[in-house]
Formats: sequence, structure tokens, C-alpha cells
Amino acid sequence: MLNECMYDNFDRKENLHFDSKCVHGALGYEPITGAVSFPIFQTATFAHKDFSTATGYYYSRLQNPTRQELERTMAILENGANGFAFSSGQAANMAVFGMLPKGSHVLLTDDIYGGTFRIANDIFSQLDITFEYIDMSDIRDVEAAIKENTKMIFVETPTNPMMKVADIEAIAKLAHDHGATFVVDNTFLTPYFQKPLDLGADIVVHSGTKYLCGHNDVIAGIVVVKSEELVPHFEMQLKSRGAGLAPMDSWLILRGLKTLALRMERHNENSYKVAHWLRNHPKVKKVYYAGFEDHMNYAITKKQTTGFSGMISFELESHEAVEKLLTTVQMILFAESLGGTETLVTYPLTQTHESTPPDVREKLGINDRFVRISIGIENVEDIINDLDQALA
Repeated sequence: MLNECMYDNFDRKENLHFDSKCVHGALGYEPITGAVSFPIFQTATFAHKDFSTATGYYYSRLQNPTRQELERTMAILENGANGFAFSSGQAANMAVFGMLPKGSHVLLTDDIYGGTFRIANDIFSQLDITFEYIDMSDIRDVEAAIKENTKMIFVETPTNPMMKVADIEAIAKLAHDHGATFVVDNTFLTPYFQKPLDLGADIVVHSGTKYLCGHNDVIAGIVVVKSEELVPHFEMQLKSRGAGLAPMDSWLILRGLKTLALRMERHNENSYKVAHWLRNHPKVKKVYYAGFEDHMNYAITKKQTTGFSGMISFELESHEAVEKLLTTVQMILFAESLGGTETLVTYPLTQTHESTPPDVREKLGINDRFVRISIGIENVEDIINDLDQALA
């Protein structure tokens, strides 16, 4: 492919602070017209100048300038070599697991998102790939589970929904000592609060639907790789599976990223106050929140992150209390997903983790009294007041 198009001549803006990088992206503006809002290239194909000269673009399944701007922006924000934008977080994970050779052994977080569990157990396990689910918050468990054929360690940190925290740097060393690829799902914290590639991860994945977009109006997945050696695999995945993110959706995430730093600060501030309020409520039995100083992995969190994001899980005294909460919230919305401007409360048992086997859910604590809440950017007093009336 000829790279004659000026969209390939982007400045990584390495000297800027993170929040400025969010605003200005890779190119930031459209270089031909000067459009400050990067355009939506809503086209399937691209015309050649003549028989021997191309623009650098051929077909939007392969590459599209709007998607490319998003991919390069994410590479900048995660300090990676290159980024790839997929049609969903699940599509991104499919591409990651597509790296695995037949006969591989993979370590996954024990309370991993149910959709990732479904991909592993229902699809890739049919390809002679073995998945083992362990508590990644204990490095001794990770080391003990590694086998000769372990080809990948895939970690969520904090986990969804139990808010366990894994030591990224320590697991990265273990993975590389055994020749395994180390993948970190950074959806909950985003590169604003945590940069796994800087800590030794090989690949970072995101559900771009969540905090990156931030407005509950896009389904998307993001992969960022640390090494150029991994680029051809993901280029082939986009080219052959056809799961690249559409131009309009790419533009919406670019728009969302411009306020990522501001939103994450507000999510973080609000969730800290709500988590402590919930902990003192008489009908709340237990609160799962990575920002508590007595969290078992608080020291690791402080070492590798700069914030706690907006995610909280908690257990109520009865299933009836859960039903009442989900039925009577007013401003807060009972809906699946997270990371948007609106506060959403979710019931993992039947929503995010319905694919997880019942015995596994029960062991983890995902029972009929358990809820997860994504704290939005509303006034925190309104969030607390709504919870208070729903729990009364």
C-alpha cells in the first residue's frame, strides 16, 4: 500500500500532557481543509489518481481516515506502537484470542466479564485451547497456574464486577519469563488512570463503548499493541474478519475522548463519595470498591494507577431489597453497560454475567443480592439522594 496521503504524516504530540493529547488526538484536525472536527469519511471505497498512484486508502474495510485517527489517538494515549478499532469489545477480544495457536493454555481472571467467558468457553475452547480461571490478585496463584503451553495471560484490573486488583508489573514479568503474551483489559480505568503497556503488558484492550466513548451511544472495541511485531496480526484480523469500526462510530469516540480527562475526574470524585456513603448504609452488607484504603490490593492500586474510576459493586441484605432498588430508582437508570455520563445500575446475575456458570458465580459472590453501579457525572448529591430513597 502506498503511503502518499498526508493523513499518514501525523505528529504524536509526545510533549503534550495527557489531557491535551485527548483533545488534539493524532492529526487532530483535517489537514487538507483545516476542519477542526476531524471529518467522518463515510465512504466504502477510494478512487485512485491514476494507474500507478494511490492515495494510501483503498477500501474502508481495510482502512478509513476517521478510524485511523481514532486508532492513532488511542496508540498515543496508551503509549503503544499502534491501535485498532473494532465493531465491539467482543470483536476486539476475538482478534486477541485469534493469536493463539492450537493447543494453547490461557490464564484468565476468575470473575472476568461474562462475554469474555462466553468467547473463551463457547468458541475458542472448540479449537483445542484450554482456559483456566484464577484469582489474579494473588501473584502466587498466577505463578502456580502457568504451564509449559501457557501462551497468554489475560487480566482485568480492577475486575468486573468484584473489583479485584492485579499487579500488572509482576504478572508481566511472569508472562515474559514463560514466553506468554500478556493482555490487560483497561476498560474500567482507561489510560487516564492506568497505562498497562508502560507496566509491561503486550496488549491493551478496551470496550470503547464505555468510558472512552462516555455517552452511551456507540458499541466499539479498541486494541493497542506495544510492539510493531504484533501489528500484522491485527491488520489481518480487521482485513479478513471485517470487524473494523464504522466511520461514524469512530468519530463519536474521537469526540468523546476530547473530554475523557474531565469526565474521569468527575467519575472518580463522585464514586469515592458514593462508595463511602454506601458503606455506611444499614441495608448494604458489603461494598466492593478499589478506592477503599482497606482494600486488600490498595497498595498495588496506588502503585500502578492514579485514580479509581467510577465503578462500585455492593451486596444488599435480600433479593427483595435488590428488586426494590432496581424498580424505584428515579434519576439512576437500571441498564446494562457502564462508563457513560449517566449513572447506571446493573444486575450482573442476569445481565453481564449470565453466561458464567452458576456455581462459579456463587463462589465469586455474584448472587441474587449483588448489584453493580457505574457512577456518572451528575451532581453527587442527586446520585446519593436517589439511592437513599430507593433503599428506604
